[in-house]
Amino acid sequence: MGRTRAPQPPIHLRAARMLDVDKGELVEPGELLVQDGRIVEVAPTTVPEGTVVLDLGDVTLLPGLMDMEVNLLLGGPDHRSPLNPVQDDPAVRTLRAVANARRTLRAGFTTVRNLGLFVQTGGLLLDVALKKAIDLGWIDGPRVVPAGHAITPTGGHLDPTMFQAFAPHIMPLTVEEGIANGVAEVRKAVRYQVKHGARVIKVCASNGVMSHTGPAGAQQYSDEELRAIVDEAHRAGLKVAAHCMGDDAIRAALDAGIDCIEHGSLATEATLKRMLERETFLVATTYLTEGMDTSNAAPELQAKAAEVFPRSRATISRAIELGVRIACGTDAPAIPHGRNARELLALVQRGMTPLQAIRAATTVAAELIDADDRGRLEAGLLADIIAVPGDPLADIGVTEQVRFVMKGGQVYRDDRERST
Repeated sequence: MGRTRAPQPPIHLRAARMLDVDKGELVEPGELLVQDGRIVEVAPTTVPEGTVVLDLGDVTLLPGLMDMEVNLLLGGPDHRSPLNPVQDDPAVRTLRAVANARRTLRAGFTTVRNLGLFVQTGGLLLDVALKKAIDLGWIDGPRVVPAGHAITPTGGHLDPTMFQAFAPHIMPLTVEEGIANGVAEVRKAVRYQVKHGARVIKVCASNGVMSHTGPAGAQQYSDEELRAIVDEAHRAGLKVAAHCMGDDAIRAALDAGIDCIEHGSLATEATLKRMLERETFLVATTYLTEGMDTSNAAPELQAKAAEVFPRSRATISRAIELGVRIACGTDAPAIPHGRNARELLALVQRGMTPLQAIRAATTVAAELIDADDRGRLEAGLLADIIAVPGDPLADIGVTEQVRFVMKGGQVYRDDRERST
């Protein structure tokens, strides 16, 4: 059984300000009435008897932020070890995720998409298990939209034996773990992830900067394979997110009907305009182009990063100018878990206003995952609420200084407690 919580009294949350994300305005003061995990009233004039008042003082209330590309099963103080893929069994990897989930939640990110395991698990979908444990209240963490295993061809970008160039027959992987070749196998791989709880499908449509095989962004799956993946996922009611960097690969993904491009580093202007016309989402992960530590990578991969990352930053700036729908995503642990807000700062550096960056992590992200119950501070929505000092519309950097975190009406961080 999950952790049983006694019925909670209503909470009257008070702060100096709160952000109306749709209007782009600060409302003073910021007051919300929370009950049974949801916001029941904005700026209440009266509150029920027994209501608990939480006066947070000189802070700004924001909707809980969302990160559309993380991998909570990876990362930690020793995540750079090349032996992690063969040393970490599923139990150790899950315990890593417990710590990373708590760190992410305390950073103000109350919803994440966990975009695909690329480890040997015997077909276990560890992020689905993590989601269940969080939802049951066993552990603290954000709401998780799990992808299960990323689907990739043999030797593809998220084939874990590729990263370290393992010899043949070391760490064999199965279709259930996402290694799939040909139309029949990719259909089976999608069906397996759906059967066991995936709520989004992740596919590697191109290789990546950290891929040993081929030039950056080379298309990995054939057009027929990409169409088969999308067909299976869409018939199950799930969206498809594609790791995709190269222009030709992005065009193939768009033609296949993929819903969301991850990275998009080398897209041409014509391709960005096609994304805009088709209303395809882009998860830019742009902070990793300056924050990712590549010092331990092979020299040829460091050279590839030095070439691709500046081009990627320019691509994202142009996508912002054109109005492509960009949702916040970090690719953590490419940057450390808990530093997720750095992506918002990077989006502003690329040309977004602070309000646009906040929307990327709230309303746009909510639209990407088809969640109409979060992303705003409105009556009837989930009480996923954070507080930051100062004015985030003037200084997006305050999103790195989260002082208070509530998810579903439950308080997970309150820095006032440390000062008393």
